Amino acid sequence: MHWTKLEGRRIAVWGFGREGRATLAWLRKRLPGAPLALFCLPSEEDEARAFGQALGSLDVRTAVPDDGLLAAFDVVVKSPGISAYRSEILAARKRGTAFTSGTALWFAAHPEARTIAVTGTKGKSTTTAMIAHLARSLGVRTALAGNIGLPLLELDGEQADLWAIELSSFQTAEATNVDLGVVTSLYEEHLDWHGSVEQYVQDKLRLADASKALLINGQQGTLIERTQGHAGRFFFGRPDGWHVDGGWIHRGGDRVVEASIIPAPGAHNALNACAALAAIEHMGLDAVAAAPALASFHALPHRLQPLGERDGITYINDSISTTPMATLAALETLQGKRVAVIVGGHDRGLDWHGFVDAVKDSPPAAIVCQGKNGPRIHHLLEEAGVTNVSLHADVAHAFEFARASVGNGGTVLLSPGAPSFDQFKDYADRGRAFAAMAGLDLEAGSIVGLGVQ
Repeated sequence: MHWTKLEGRRIAVWGFGREGRATLAWLRKRLPGAPLALFCLPSEEDEARAFGQALGSLDVRTAVPDDGLLAAFDVVVKSPGISAYRSEILAARKRGTAFTSGTALWFAAHPEARTIAVTGTKGKSTTTAMIAHLARSLGVRTALAGNIGLPLLELDGEQADLWAIELSSFQTAEATNVDLGVVTSLYEEHLDWHGSVEQYVQDKLRLADASKALLINGQQGTLIERTQGHAGRFFFGRPDGWHVDGGWIHRGGDRVVEASIIPAPGAHNALNACAALAAIEHMGLDAVAAAPALASFHALPHRLQPLGERDGITYINDSISTTPMATLAALETLQGKRVAVIVGGHDRGLDWHGFVDAVKDSPPAAIVCQGKNGPRIHHLLEEAGVTNVSLHADVAHAFEFARASVGNGGTVLLSPGAPSFDQFKDYADRGRAFAAMAGLDLEAGSIVGLGVQ
């Protein structure tokens, strides 16, 4: 929806997080005299009213909106975390209310922007950041924004030659006129938002419909099958393109750089680098010349982030892990080490059977289950005969047990495979708490390179 279609209409913003604030500021700038309403949490009311005064005027409402309240507005701009499938939203739509988002408003207002939009169950943040880093190494003025931590509307008015944009599954339907869509991986996730695995897959792949060209992981059969109708599709992770083989990143048959130069560990991050290289090459840049710059890439925090060693134990923060497959990828990077992995958290109903099958023959030194879905994970592991499994109420109790389990020379890995909302504000809050438990500083706590550079 273009902003000009908002003139003279009753508008509400739902959500007072960073994107909600960016949306309010953007709307006030574009529609200086328009009445604006905000639905926020009661705990946010004082701050929201102060924010509204700075804007000039804002009707702050702390009630959770039902379809009647929503239907009182012509347009509701909702934050990404609010499911589009909530009953009150579906009912308000039937009554004539239009729903949009900050992401959709940005794309509609910038049809001329050269865009690479990246999504995927895992790998999307790192791949998006790598795209921006590699393009900048070639002197291209590049924006890094989106779900990675900087709402697009905060960059309104900024000029860039290339936009590297991360989109979550909540946002893929909101992108339009994308030059290149990238899908890094596809596993089940966010079932509480989407309602089912099939709906999640459909929503994730809405990016394909919005993209002129589509780059996908050539190692994932389901992803290949579900995108076969896209005329502009090509692959990374295959021998005829950018792929990893024998510890090297290759372009077809040519070795380009050793994968070990990438500061972000793991085979999955080398594959993410292949996606980034293939993406910038498609946009007309010299990816071979850019590849050595992978050595100066800043690994993103909370993603297999080494915190250091204390009392003979190494601690690794992988709090971003919110799926069982992500936890397996983390364990793969630590093969040969004595590891206690802390799993569990907010229960989104994800299937842990694949994780259990993968670890039952060669489990880590300890699998320490905790959180809301901890009992379910623990039951599946015990039922499969997996040894060295324990169950604890929360991260703090799990941490103490994990530390005692591995002892001197061991590694404690926080890779929950589940969201953090049962105990923490978000994954970053969980990662900071883990670092504090270990008595270590959480360095590089923010993502390097956000914005336009």
